[in-house]
Amino acid sequence: MLLDTASLYFRAFYGLPDTLRAPDGSPVNAVRGLLDMLARLVHDFAPSELVACWDDNWRPHWRVALLPGYKAHRLAEVVPGGNDVEQTPELLVAQVPIIREVLGALGIAVIGAEDHEADDVIGTLATRARTPVDIVTGDRDLFQLVDDGSSVRVIYTARGMGRLELVTDAVVVSKYGVAPNRYQDFAVLRGDPSDGIPGVPGVGEKTAAALLAQFGDLTGIIEAARDPAAALSAAVRTKITGSSAYLEVAPHVVKVARDLELPVMDLRIRPLDAERLEDLAALSEKWGLGGPLERAVHALGAAI
Repeated sequence: MLLDTASLYFRAFYGLPDTLRAPDGSPVNAVRGLLDMLARLVHDFAPSELVACWDDNWRPHWRVALLPGYKAHRLAEVVPGGNDVEQTPELLVAQVPIIREVLGALGIAVIGAEDHEADDVIGTLATRARTPVDIVTGDRDLFQLVDDGSSVRVIYTARGMGRLELVTDAVVVSKYGVAPNRYQDFAVLRGDPSDGIPGVPGVGEKTAAALLAQFGDLTGIIEAARDPAAALSAAVRTKITGSSAYLEVAPHVVKVARDLELPVMDLRIRPLDAERLEDLAALSEKWGLGGPLERAVHALGAAI
């Protein structure tokens, strides 16, 4: 099970009131919510291995160099030569180190990669896996990794933990009219305002799916737009050719990396020994994590 960690803790933060506080007054709603999500996921899906995939850089420089508008609307501050600062509520920013501390105490592997997003870590681990993979995310970008043949599916959280959706090949086709291995091309054409991906102006989901069905992939669509004899309407031809500069770079931005060098770690869910349970009990008392941490520990096979 590969967790898109930031996707989950943002959802937890907005799903629970920020009046949930530790004994010292620190906000812990995102921490408590994430722990309950973790407990639910482990209980319901029983993974043998678990990874909290991390955004070492939520807006990688190489993606921005290709498409300067990438996630630009979410910028709080540009840091030359460093990691740009994302617009994040202060009450959530304060909880991220606590989340890292608690995940570590639970023995859950936390993996990121320099100048890459959690999506890229997920793509690499899913591609290398020798067992079935569940990707937990609220991000549609990761639908490109769905592959029934390799037993990779997405547990989609966009509608909330009470309405989880298991996304397989058939679900992607049903929703968008394209197979997962063409979802990247589909996303480039359609665009994604939440990530600052503009798409081809005037090309929505239906047109994108129809073009991919007719010409196979993005390369085939671009070649058809350049070929006066191709069966393509003048209006669509103009839209595609007019976006040629964008279509040259966008696929590299939208594509999830699958070949990162990642640290070798033991990803197995293992029993929590007495020393680790003592550390967790201390963390629970310090941060007022109570029931959520107990449920997470129980799901992972022990009890505080």
